[in-house]
Amino acid sequence: MTTATPPAPSLTAVFVRLKLALLKNGLKQSGGRTAAYIISVVFAAVFAAVTLLGFVLMRGSVNAPTVTVLLAGILALAWTVMPLFVPSGDETLDPSRLVMLPLRPRPLVRALLVASLVGIGPAFTLCVSVGAAVALAHGAAGTLFAVLAVPLVVLVCVALSRSVAAANVRLLTSRKGRDLAVLSGLVIAVGMQLVNFGAQRLSQAGGLSAVEPAAEVVGWLPPASAISAVDAAGRGDYAVAAVKLLITAAALVGLVHWWQRSLVRLMVEPDGSTIGAASDSGAKDKASSGRLGRILPGGRTGAVMERSLRYIWRDPKTKAAWVTSLAIGAIVPVFNALQGTGSIYFACFASGMLGIQMYNQFGQDTSAFWMVAQTIATKADAYAELRARALALLAITVPYTVLVTAVTAAMLDSWHKLPEALGVALALLGAMMATGAVASATFPYSIPQDSAYKNVAPGQGGLAWMSIFGGMVSAAVLCAPVIGLTLFLHFEDHEDLLWLLLPVGALYGALIAWAGVKLAAPRVSKRLPEILAAVSKG
Repeated sequence: MTTATPPAPSLTAVFVRLKLALLKNGLKQSGGRTAAYIISVVFAAVFAAVTLLGFVLMRGSVNAPTVTVLLAGILALAWTVMPLFVPSGDETLDPSRLVMLPLRPRPLVRALLVASLVGIGPAFTLCVSVGAAVALAHGAAGTLFAVLAVPLVVLVCVALSRSVAAANVRLLTSRKGRDLAVLSGLVIAVGMQLVNFGAQRLSQAGGLSAVEPAAEVVGWLPPASAISAVDAAGRGDYAVAAVKLLITAAALVGLVHWWQRSLVRLMVEPDGSTIGAASDSGAKDKASSGRLGRILPGGRTGAVMERSLRYIWRDPKTKAAWVTSLAIGAIVPVFNALQGTGSIYFACFASGMLGIQMYNQFGQDTSAFWMVAQTIATKADAYAELRARALALLAITVPYTVLVTAVTAAMLDSWHKLPEALGVALALLGAMMATGAVASATFPYSIPQDSAYKNVAPGQGGLAWMSIFGGMVSAAVLCAPVIGLTLFLHFEDHEDLLWLLLPVGALYGALIAWAGVKLAAPRVSKRLPEILAAVSKG
């Protein structure tokens, strides 16, 4: 007698259980991760509840269609870029883990789509979609379209995120993908500045009427078109409502198809980014080194400068710090100038932010600093090392400071103040170089490489605070003579002499930077074992 073979479990159910198991086991790894997840749930729930309540109160308002449609568009944009900046936040975002399993693409996509609905993001999107539908649904037709629109919005957002992740999975799991993850904080900071600027512009323009044309355009783009369809149905424009709802449904079908094709390509095609890499990498490095070698000076100075510049380009944390400093150094003066509240002296933010990169120079090398330490035997070696590192930074910071100051002067139409502002900025940059060199020798600390979000090894937080903030205060004190001269010339009405601040500030900055490097060199050679132990910790 043969026994009947039990039916195979549903692939969708298996993937849902897998997603729950990954979530559960991930929370068991550490108490910090559990606390972070709980805090995220609380914040998401509170924000979703407030948003839902706001939509309910907005029901019947003339601005409800504009707000809901634009918010749906922003939500879809967030789902699009989320996998690019947080690729490690969800292990199921990487379908390459499934390439060895005997799974067909269509059932796999269906299972992954359903499993993707488990999480904080989909729940938050569902709450926002429900609130938007409640704000716009009027009458039986509006309610019917709302019932269809809400799940479509959630499915399109999730499918969009998964499609982008599947199409770029090899990028996301590479070093460049990790670079994007490290830079996510910068994108959030810039986005907050843009939101703040947009809110101020709206208040000056007299309300939401200024963005109604944008809302009309976004209302034809999925998934916001589904939310707009609810409003059209409530107004009795059934043909437009049907077309907009069909646009979102067609987008869902297209995204699922794109997702499926990406999975098939991922499972059957080799990674083209590694083909020929061995033969090409040597030639590329040689060509790149040749180009830098022709620009940089010879000897130890050129070699150290090239190493520092390569760290800036290749090391994810160093690159993130530089990009953040470059962005904030430009955002502060430019956005203040756009808002009409700026001053050309805000360009000094560029000098200050970039000057911070001189701090903890040896900690940026991490444990590889022992190779550099082998080449430092005397005070002269230490001086040559620090001087070359400072020159590498100045090769970027000086042109950038000049550019930001000139752009700020152009936006404020304050060209007559350019020499004095640039002189103060260059003096500040020199002071930051000086204090950064001394702080690097006096308060070195390690930068962990096992986490993208830790910049100080455990137990060294006090060293980092003393190094950076103590150095910044010292830099402000060192820059006092140039600032005092600027104030004196203004108070005494010597406007015709203000142009002298440019050569004075540049010369003072160069001299104070040289003095700082000269002062730090003996400390480096004397404290080399201690520095090596500090930067290798953790």
